[in-house]
Amino acid sequence: MTSLPMPSCLSETLLTLPPGEMAAHRDDDEQFLLKAFSSFTEAASSLERSYSQLRVEVTRLHHELEESNSGLERSLEQNRRMREHLDRILEALPCGVLVVEGSGQILRANPEARRLLTTENLAHPSSDLGSVDSLRGELRHLLDCARDRGGEHERRISADGAPARWVAARHATVPDVGSGASVFILRDVSDGKRLEEAREKLRREQALAEMSAVLAHEIRNPLGSLELFAGLLADSDLSAECRQWVEHMQSGLRTLAATVNNVLHFHSPPQPELSPIDLGELLEWARNFFVPLARRARVEMVLQNHLAGVCRPADRHRLEQVLLNLVLNALRAMPGGGWIRLAGRLEENEENKVASIVVADTGPGIAPEHLDSVFEPGFTTRTGGPGLGLAVCRKIVEQHGGTIHAASRPGAGAVFTLQLPLGRSHGEATA
Repeated sequence: MTSLPMPSCLSETLLTLPPGEMAAHRDDDEQFLLKAFSSFTEAASSLERSYSQLRVEVTRLHHELEESNSGLERSLEQNRRMREHLDRILEALPCGVLVVEGSGQILRANPEARRLLTTENLAHPSSDLGSVDSLRGELRHLLDCARDRGGEHERRISADGAPARWVAARHATVPDVGSGASVFILRDVSDGKRLEEAREKLRREQALAEMSAVLAHEIRNPLGSLELFAGLLADSDLSAECRQWVEHMQSGLRTLAATVNNVLHFHSPPQPELSPIDLGELLEWARNFFVPLARRARVEMVLQNHLAGVCRPADRHRLEQVLLNLVLNALRAMPGGGWIRLAGRLEENEENKVASIVVADTGPGIAPEHLDSVFEPGFTTRTGGPGLGLAVCRKIVEQHGGTIHAASRPGAGAVFTLQLPLGRSHGEATA
């Protein structure tokens, strides 16, 4: 061990001391230094031990932190998978789920909700629905009713370029989602409504069938007698005024007979007795038959006949009944006078030739909301009418393999178009 230098003052003191005392002082200094070094060594060892313990503790804490982070990552991954699973369930739900915050902003809408809320006929409805205020008025009213009144509410929602649908909505408040967020559950109940309408239609048809049986027994026989006596009166020697009264009576009887036939034929339509008929002659007959009635109603009959010589197998009596219904409806629609156009022309498409017969008038027309219903049994806009004339017309035309449809602009009259397929072998029309 290297000896430490001795302080100069101590050296001077030792030099002045006797040799015996000087040796004693040196021994004391060495003992003091040895004790100091021993204390330093012990402190260094203690410090080293503490540092080792600290490293062990740091290592342990590091492992614990790694385990905690790993557990947190696993938890986050499980939460992510769970959220994805719940999102897939939400996306696949057959009902619509709409989440709306208190301000009216739409926070979320699953695909079914977007389909029900999108009124346009889009293949892929937009996911950006904005706010409730941007929805169609019927939808806003439906959501307001569900939120304010509770329970489930239904409403018919019109659509642009697509059939209207019925939507049911139910509301629930979720306090822990946003600021007063609301959840709406939406269901498409169109199928159920159509089923109800079909049941109601069947009920009406059954009631009308019962009524037709009563008409057959209670009205047809006396009606036939009245028509016979009216014919006898028309053939007798009467004054002009009396003859005019008889003609009015015959006209009323024909209308009543047509109504009875409509009821009977709608529920038990006889099979058409087909034989070749000239469609041009049919139009000529219709014009000549209605001219007297039209003259009294101050209505001008206009004939545009391009079907002369065009023949096809048909039941002439049944087709006459179709024209009778259409023209009488036109006359009733124009109490102040007007004109009726009977037109026939030959058309050709990729498959075959088609005879097109048009009955048009200058009456008030048909309201747009009624165009899809005019051929439904029981539908009528006249008080007291059974509403079967056009339904019977459609059945008769369909029995002949044809189609009939209505078109109208309010205030511009109505147009009914019959189309009867002819095939390639039928005669050409003449102008």
